[in-house]
Amino acid sequence: MRRRKTRIKPLDIVVGLFILAGVAYISYRVSGGLHYKWDWKAIPQYLLRYDPESQEWMSNILLQGLFTTIRLSLWGTVFATVIGTLMGLCRVSHSTFFRLLGRAYVELIRNIPPLVLIFIFYFFLSGQIMNVLGVDALVASASEGTKSFLSLFFAPPSRFTAFVSALITLAIFEGAYITEIVRAGIQSIERGMWEAAYTLGLSRWQQMRYIILPLAAQRTLPPLAGQFISTIKDSAIVSVISIQELTFQGMELMSATYLIFEVWITITVLYLILTLSLSLAVERLEIYLRRGEA
Repeated sequence: MRRRKTRIKPLDIVVGLFILAGVAYISYRVSGGLHYKWDWKAIPQYLLRYDPESQEWMSNILLQGLFTTIRLSLWGTVFATVIGTLMGLCRVSHSTFFRLLGRAYVELIRNIPPLVLIFIFYFFLSGQIMNVLGVDALVASASEGTKSFLSLFFAPPSRFTAFVSALITLAIFEGAYITEIVRAGIQSIERGMWEAAYTLGLSRWQQMRYIILPLAAQRTLPPLAGQFISTIKDSAIVSVISIQELTFQGMELMSATYLIFEVWITITVLYLILTLSLSLAVERLEIYLRRGEA
């Protein structure tokens, strides 16, 4: 599959100039109309700081929030994909029970605001189930190596249960949308493919595993990419339960420094870096999967 070369047209230049003019006008109005004093030189210290004890540069509040957002989005994407794939298979199952199960999950989750889900899972999961399972005590009694592992890949032990609650909520919420993407991808496969797989003597599971799902994966990749990007953006909502991700850290920093525009512009750029990087990576993967097409 050949990739078309991107060409800059005169209309693109005109649109770009209009955008630059708009940004310049907004900056002028903020400075003149609101008498706002820009202080961009203060932002780098909130990204990186120098530790005199270790004599090393370390991530500060904004980068720490960015790393938490990455961890939350990464694990949320993984678990949402697992949930969405399983429920998507239920949606196209021959079993009435599994079809109803998948339909009930999608309709229930997609019609409940994510903020309500977060509070339900946070107060119920953290306040009840986690205590019954003794997760806090288990994490507190873990070895230093285990605690370091949890801090690196999930969250510090003191905030582990809240992080897990936010992660489960995000995965369940995004999984409902991935369910419909998987269902649509499977149902888009031509009937001839099913019949060909059946004539080979493959079972229903083997048909799905070896033929239908690989074909559906290519077709669902673009909408899945959009949903993965939505996971990154939707992760900001867990700031309401004090998960120290990027948006929460931005609000804390804004309250302490009153650098309103500088902080939120920086956070916007960091989110754009994440989402655009993911978009480009998925585009490369899509080209790789279609390398055999004419």
